[in-house]
Amino acid sequence: MDVETPIQKKNKTAAWFSAMRLRTLPLALASTLTGAFLAIDSVEIDGLVLLFTALTTTFLQVNSNLANDYGDFSHGTDNEGRVGPERAMQSGAITEPEMRRAIIFTSSLSLISGIVLLLISPLSWMVRALLFVFGVAAIYASIKYTAGKNPYGYRGLGDVSVMAFFGILGVVGSYLCQTGSFDFTVMLAAISIGAFSTGVLNINNTRDLENDEKSGKITLAVKLGPTKARLYHLALITIGCVSFMFYAWIHFEWGWAWLFLISFPFFILNAFKVFTTKESASLDPYLKQLALSTFLFAITLGIGLWLQ
Repeated sequence: MDVETPIQKKNKTAAWFSAMRLRTLPLALASTLTGAFLAIDSVEIDGLVLLFTALTTTFLQVNSNLANDYGDFSHGTDNEGRVGPERAMQSGAITEPEMRRAIIFTSSLSLISGIVLLLISPLSWMVRALLFVFGVAAIYASIKYTAGKNPYGYRGLGDVSVMAFFGILGVVGSYLCQTGSFDFTVMLAAISIGAFSTGVLNINNTRDLENDEKSGKITLAVKLGPTKARLYHLALITIGCVSFMFYAWIHFEWGWAWLFLISFPFFILNAFKVFTTKESASLDPYLKQLALSTFLFAITLGIGLWLQ
């Protein structure tokens, strides 16, 4: 997902931390934590499984961030007209060969961590094989978002990918690895996290809309235009909140389990601010705010279910 950390110093260490965009990690972990916490009613949470689920998700997110830095630079999208913070390769601190090696390294870590996760989880071999295929697809998708020829992020398909991998696969996969079984209603929670995560991407793409269009990066925000992209953001936040409310109505008795509602005012505030903020550069703070709100949602959900 395309969320950046500003480069403070043009040295290697700062540039690599910028390229990894560590502020995206709470958002990525939200899907892992949500899926695991929803398993509390069925099983005792396996800490080792949770650890490797979180590691796999983290490696995938970092891999996606590095590949995005590489892809946008190689396609000329990261230029002087870009609204967001300066990227690592754009600054000249990291070369193309260095970034390619880093992407291979993080892809390998994602694959190894994912294999270990599948082996230690209480899954049948058929389910392991299926999740392995989805995991490899997630690694491929994290690279092909903006890198290579004809990247799908340049054709308005980034939102679909985020919903699929950071929402559905992230939440359902984490739940499966804990319980070894599938509950169809968990899809409601997966759609919720996917909608919030897609909202982060949409803010980013709405912020960069003008430069992306000039550079040939046709995101969904470019296709919609600034006004409809903001309406789309309202729809994503609404879908995220309503979808999980349906899940809670089905599964939770009134009490601590509803502690996650603490996070909802922050989602409402984010939707209002994005809709009413017309200056593209002023949208940047709401990327981090929505990512942290999603993480808060996952944490309060876990605390509430533990106290219930």
